[in-house]
Amino acid sequence: MDRADVRGVPQGTLTLRGRVLAASNATFVGEIDHVRVVYKPISGERPLWDFPDGSLAGREVASAKVSDALGWRVVPPTVMGDGPHGPGMVQLWCEPDPEQDPVDLVAADAVPPDVCHVLDGLDGLDQPVALVHERSDALRRMAIFDVITNNSDRKGGHVLAMTDGHRFGVDHGLTFHTDPKLRTVLWGWAGERVPDDDLVSVARLVEALEGALGDELSHLVTSDEVAATVNRCRLLMERGVMPVPDGRWPAIPWPPF
Repeated sequence: MDRADVRGVPQGTLTLRGRVLAASNATFVGEIDHVRVVYKPISGERPLWDFPDGSLAGREVASAKVSDALGWRVVPPTVMGDGPHGPGMVQLWCEPDPEQDPVDLVAADAVPPDVCHVLDGLDGLDQPVALVHERSDALRRMAIFDVITNNSDRKGGHVLAMTDGHRFGVDHGLTFHTDPKLRTVLWGWAGERVPDDDLVSVARLVEALEGALGDELSHLVTSDEVAATVNRCRLLMERGVMPVPDGRWPAIPWPPF
């Protein structure tokens, strides 16, 4: 790894400590200089019908670069690195607070008044439940980030609640596609106006994407996908409101957690 590009991920030899068996693609937990990291080798990526083979790690790194450019810290420090199974994504491990549930399923008749109510459904016992998420600045910006990156896999388990109130998003391999593919549990702001401060950050991102950042991303995703990202930013700025599901694509990833 290039020392100039680590941004919080240590430089050194990656030692594996375990594997996340529930993950769709090969995902390992390891350490670099006693710092815990997540390692997803390109060789362990499962082929998909709609994303090019071997491209998911680059999309994760590209997502982190967009997060950095926005200044919102949505994505933990993430780089392209190397490990026992070859090149791949290396991301700083962020331990969430188990006492916080920014995205949750609650009884349909007990939805708290201060949350965003996304949808109703039935649980495994056929009991009515509601999918809800907190109404916070950190989560709203994650929802905006997902619109910009065209995230097709924002599950509840991909939101990490940090003790200090910050929220990190992880698992950004299904991003930047040129076709509309937004699937997320964070629909609570659908149709609402985007705060002016957030739009200012999006405008700064457009400037970066049309300059050096766009050149960087073109080595991680395609040039058409970079252009599509700029177009999504411009459309969000023009409309000034968060998008709503249009029915042409499943709005919620499955499973949602």
